[in-house]
Amino acid sequence: MPPALHLIRQLIARGHKVRVLGEPVSERAFRECGAEFVPFRRAPHREDCRAESHFLRDWEAKSPKEGLAILRDRLLFGPALGYAQDTLDEIEVYAPNAVAIMDFTMGAMLAAERAGVPAAVIAPHILMYPVPGRPPAGPGLLPARHIFDRFRDRLISRASGHELGKAIPEYNATRRTFGLDPVKSVFEQVERMHRILVLTSPSLELPGGPLPANVRYTGPILADPYWAEGCACPWPPNERDPLVLLSLSSTFQNQRDVLSRAMQALGLLRVRGLITLGPAMDPTGFAAPPNCVICPSAPHSRILPFAAATITHAGHGSVVRALAHGVPLICVPMGRDQNDMAARVVYHRTGVRLDPSAPVEQFANAVQQVLATPSFSAAAERLGEAIRGDAANSTAIEELEQLASRSYVRKYEPRALQIA
Repeated sequence: MPPALHLIRQLIARGHKVRVLGEPVSERAFRECGAEFVPFRRAPHREDCRAESHFLRDWEAKSPKEGLAILRDRLLFGPALGYAQDTLDEIEVYAPNAVAIMDFTMGAMLAAERAGVPAAVIAPHILMYPVPGRPPAGPGLLPARHIFDRFRDRLISRASGHELGKAIPEYNATRRTFGLDPVKSVFEQVERMHRILVLTSPSLELPGGPLPANVRYTGPILADPYWAEGCACPWPPNERDPLVLLSLSSTFQNQRDVLSRAMQALGLLRVRGLITLGPAMDPTGFAAPPNCVICPSAPHSRILPFAAATITHAGHGSVVRALAHGVPLICVPMGRDQNDMAARVVYHRTGVRLDPSAPVEQFANAVQQVLATPSFSAAAERLGEAIRGDAANSTAIEELEQLASRSYVRKYEPRALQIA
C-alpha cells in the first residue's frame, strides 16, 4: 500500500488521471490521495483487515512446499480468472493508456495482454523472478560459493518450479477462455509484460545476471505508511541508553508470540525499546518491560534517526527505511519475501538473522551483538547512502509515463492510467 499510494500521488500531481481497481478495505486510502476507485467483484477481496478476513493466510503453512501451494492456489493462479475478468472489464470501460499491476497478480497480467494495453508489473520489493547466478527466491539463501551450493540452488529451483507448475494447466485453460495462447512456465506471463518495475535499490540485491530484458530497477520508496500516527518520545532528551525499534509487520502474520519474546529480550538489556504494532496487532495483552514503550503506530522515519538498531520481520519497506538511516538490523523473517530480504541484510553485513522460534536469550544476544559491533552500523550507512540516492532519483513515474505514450499500438482508445 505505501508504495502504491506514493506512486498514485505523484502521478496525480503530474496531471494524470488514475483509476484503482482494488480491495474495498483500501478504498478510503486510495480516494484520499485523489484516485478514482472500483472494487474487485470476482477476484478475492477483503472488506476489513481482520486476520480471519485475509484470503491468503500464508502463516498457516507448515512447510516451504505448503507455503508455495498456498501462494499458487490463493494468489498467483487459483483466482486468476476472477482477477482477469475484473481487470478486463475496467480496461474495456475505462480505456486506459497503461495498466500498472501489483506483482503476482497473474490474472490482471493476462487481462492486460488480452486487451493489448501496455502493462507494467509493480514489484514493491526485491526482484522475485529467476536471475542467472542468483539463488532461487523463497528460502532466503546466500549466493552459491561452491559446487554443492550451485547444486542446491538447481534442486530448489526445480522443486519450486514443479510445485508452482501444477497450476499451469488450469491457468492455460483460463488463457484459452480469453483467446490467448498457452504459456509453458510459471514466469512466462511476467516475461510478456512490457516492464517489471522493481521498487528497490540495485545496491541491495545479490549478485547475478543478466536481468530479464523488461526489468527496470527504479529505486525504493521510503514514505511511511499512510496509517502511521505520531508517537511522543517518552524519554528525556539526555537519556543515554541506545534506542532499539521493534516492529514486526504491519499485516497479520501470527506474530504475537514473536513480538512478546522480542520485548522480553529488550527488557533484559540496558536499552530503550520502542515497539510499534501497526494495524494488524491489538496492543491488549502485551506487557512491555519497564524500559520499553508500546505505540500502536508511529512513522519510522521520525524514530530511525535516533535508533541504534531495529528488530524487524525483514519486510522490504522496513529494511530499506532502516538502512536509509544507517540503522543495522536484527531480522526475524516470517515468510513472503522476508527470508530473501534477511539474506540480503546478512550478505551486505548490515545485520543478523534470527529464526522466529528463537528463545528470548537469542534475541537478547543478537541485539547485543549488533549494538557492540561497529561494522554493522558502518555497512548500513554505506548501503544507506546508495539507497537514499536511488530513492531520490526514482524513475518509476517516468517509466509509467513512457509506457503510456502513444508509441504503442493499443486495442482501445487511451484515456488514463489504471492500477490493478
